Amino acid sequence: MKQVSKSYRPQLSYLLFLSFLFIAAINLQIKREPLKLFGDPVINIPVLPSDIPDFASIQDVSIKKANFFDFLSPYIDTVNQQIIVQRQQLISFSENMNSGSALDRNEMNYLSSLRVEYELENEDLTTGELINRLLKRVDIIPSSLALAQAANESAWGTSRFAREGKNFFGQWCYTEGCGIIPARRLAGANHEVRSFDNVFDSVKAYIMNLNTFPNYQNLREIRQRVRQSGRTIDGISLSEGLDTYSSRGDEYIFELQSMIYSNNLLELDRSGV
Repeated sequence: MKQVSKSYRPQLSYLLFLSFLFIAAINLQIKREPLKLFGDPVINIPVLPSDIPDFASIQDVSIKKANFFDFLSPYIDTVNQQIIVQRQQLISFSENMNSGSALDRNEMNYLSSLRVEYELENEDLTTGELINRLLKRVDIIPSSLALAQAANESAWGTSRFAREGKNFFGQWCYTEGCGIIPARRLAGANHEVRSFDNVFDSVKAYIMNLNTFPNYQNLREIRQRVRQSGRTIDGISLSEGLDTYSSRGDEYIFELQSMIYSNNLLELDRSGV
């Protein structure tokens, strides 16, 4: 065996030291890897279409409806998948706390980000109370309900607000220039129909609206009861909490439920997230 001369031993020691640092750095990186769990959910986002189809040019009603559902469904599914990742993390936090473990700094930071995103930052809550309140808000909107509302509010994607503002859900805003002024806006009214840069933002804003706005607390309570009963979250059940979404009240709810049934949209809830 070839021996190492004394003159090379200092270099060998130095190389061993560098190797130690390299291994330590790798170990440190491995230990830090779980931190990527916290923050924006990491999921495989499908390539979503950027152009809105010309639904008005489709004369066959059944084809128009099918194209409309096919166009919007991936957006709804993607937002719901992001929410499911957030919800699973919250459930993990709750289970850890129930077993006696305290949340670490990174988990608390993630919890704080959800607190702001779901508009609970102004409420004085303990960590446990915050998680429970978030679990009521951080949950899906079933595809059947989202698609029925989108079809109803956008006239199957043919409205000016959908075509020009990428707004499929009739969402309003109150800052001048934030959207499109309705042609039939009453004198003295200052609302506009909100414009979005893309369809994804429109869908996400709609779902976050239902998950955070005080008017839809009843919808969130219905959803929580459905979850606790072990049933699938469905659009018919949650539609009962939309009595304030439209000035038509119960008539609006009946329209949505009729659209869900007549287009067999409940099947999407049973097979979806």
